[in-house]
Amino acid sequence: MLKSSESRSTLSEGRFAGFSLFFALLISTLEGLNFDGQYLLELKKSFYDEMNLLGNWKSTDQTPCGWVGVNCTSDFEPVVWSSDLNSMNPSGSLSTKKLGNLSLLEEFVAHSNNLTGPLPHSLGNLRKLSIFRAGNNAISGNIPVAISGCQSLQILGLALNGIKGELPKEIGMLGNLTELILWDNQLSGFIPKEIGNCSNLETLALYINSLVGQIPGEIGNLKFLKRLFLYVNALNGAIPREIGNISLATEVDLSANHLTDELSSLKNLESLILAMNHLRGPIPSGFQYLTEMVILQLSDNSEWYHSSAAWPIQPVSCARNRLTGSFPLELCNLVDLSIIELDRNNFSGPIPSEIGNCKELEILHISDNRFTSEPPKEIGNLYGLASFNISSNLLTGKFPPEIVNCKMLQRLDLSHNSFVDSLPNELGTLSHLELLKLSENKLSGNITASLGSLSRLIDLQMGGNIFSGEIPVELGFISSLQIAMNLSYNNLTGNIPSELGKLTMLEALFLNNNHLSGEIPRTFENLLSLSEFNFAYNNLSGTLPAIPLHKNMTSCSFRGNAPYKGNPFLYQMPLPKACSSTVETLETSIDMTSFAASFVVTYVIVLLGIAAVLCINPYWRQAWFYYIEICINSCYYFLVDNLS
Repeated sequence: MLKSSESRSTLSEGRFAGFSLFFALLISTLEGLNFDGQYLLELKKSFYDEMNLLGNWKSTDQTPCGWVGVNCTSDFEPVVWSSDLNSMNPSGSLSTKKLGNLSLLEEFVAHSNNLTGPLPHSLGNLRKLSIFRAGNNAISGNIPVAISGCQSLQILGLALNGIKGELPKEIGMLGNLTELILWDNQLSGFIPKEIGNCSNLETLALYINSLVGQIPGEIGNLKFLKRLFLYVNALNGAIPREIGNISLATEVDLSANHLTDELSSLKNLESLILAMNHLRGPIPSGFQYLTEMVILQLSDNSEWYHSSAAWPIQPVSCARNRLTGSFPLELCNLVDLSIIELDRNNFSGPIPSEIGNCKELEILHISDNRFTSEPPKEIGNLYGLASFNISSNLLTGKFPPEIVNCKMLQRLDLSHNSFVDSLPNELGTLSHLELLKLSENKLSGNITASLGSLSRLIDLQMGGNIFSGEIPVELGFISSLQIAMNLSYNNLTGNIPSELGKLTMLEALFLNNNHLSGEIPRTFENLLSLSEFNFAYNNLSGTLPAIPLHKNMTSCSFRGNAPYKGNPFLYQMPLPKACSSTVETLETSIDMTSFAASFVVTYVIVLLGIAAVLCINPYWRQAWFYYIEICINSCYYFLVDNLS
């Protein structure tokens, strides 16, 4: 009997549970879309979904968990924890308050769209939000102070928007923040010192804004900071020494500001960019301890330029400054350096032999300084060197023969120095060479024929030296030569080799101020690309070949510094176009028939207009004839009085 009662009780409890589940399902069906779905639909109402990518966001669903860009938890009652609208191209405002009602939302991603308007203050309600990325939109307004409520926020990405105003000091309340990415906005004012409270920050990117004032020393409290980007702002004052405390930093870019003073040592630093500031004086000591350094840019300090060359590899650039002293020997200890740019400074003294330690060096530019003595032979140890520019210094001695060991050289510029003696024949083994500038030195001897082997050369500048002998015919075999061949202001003799006529891509040819003789080769008629040339002050004779450039020239082009001047035995053939004066040119440029016709038509229109006005307005007509009568009477009495 007891067992029967217990079985009935169990049966009735089972039936009750079943009915409860049935009614629960029925009620949930009748209720329709849950709250999270309703909040998202409110957000969608503020969007214009041109491509209908959010077309499956429907109010007839029970939950939004199957919607595009929506992720839910797997609970019995699922809630939205992530919304990803990346590159779905909706336009409209984010300012709806409903976004803040998604209380369990952890990630919101909507970058690369057309979102506008300010950020909603309701963001502060999202206590669990860890990622908020809405970069590359058109969001405006200020960063709301309520952002401090997002205590779980780790990534705040709002780059490439139109956000204005100051960075709120409440940012400092986001203790879990690891990335603050607000570059390329319209932020102004000071960087709040409270940012030093974001103790977990690893990336701080505030570049390309209008921030002013000093860099707060509290940034030195960011022990985990690895990347600090504050460039292209209006920051001023000294770089705080506390920055030296961010020992994990690998990239620091403070360029294009108004900063002064110097930077403390950061031993893990790989990239330091201080370009376009007001730094001056000698490079501070201590860089020799930055053993991880691969990028150092101090270019364009004290004087503003648009940019130094943007090389696609890691540079050490101190170009275009007022830096003084000797070559910074500390740089030679940074064996991983790929680029050293010290050009346009006031460095002096010799180039140290320790430069040979930088075995990874690809670019060495130290032009426009006051370096003296001979280049060290250790230059030949830089086997990967691609560009070597030591022009416009006070360097002396022979052409450094060790350079021929740098087989990867593409650009070699030794111009505007005082190098002497002849060129080594091995120069022709630099098969990758594209630019060779040796002009304005005291180089002598014959031009080595091995230059004809430089099959990639596009620019050859050897003017302003003391080269003698004949022009080697092998130069005509450099079919790649395009920009210029400049052999002017030397002591070259003999005939111009006809092989130069094979340089069909050549745009400029300068052979002036030598002692060349004979005729200009007829093969020059093949120089179809030639746009500039000069053969002046030689001993050339004969008649001119029909160089294609002549067809577009007049005799005016030969006035003054003519390209043939100083060759008394050279017969200049008449040019196809005569030189006309400015007045003649203007007269011939006017169609006189059209001018006369337009003048007559205009004159007739004016007369008809006056007649029409006089016909319509009787008062003006009366006044017109009255003044005509006065003029006639005045002229009559004037003539009578004077003739009598």
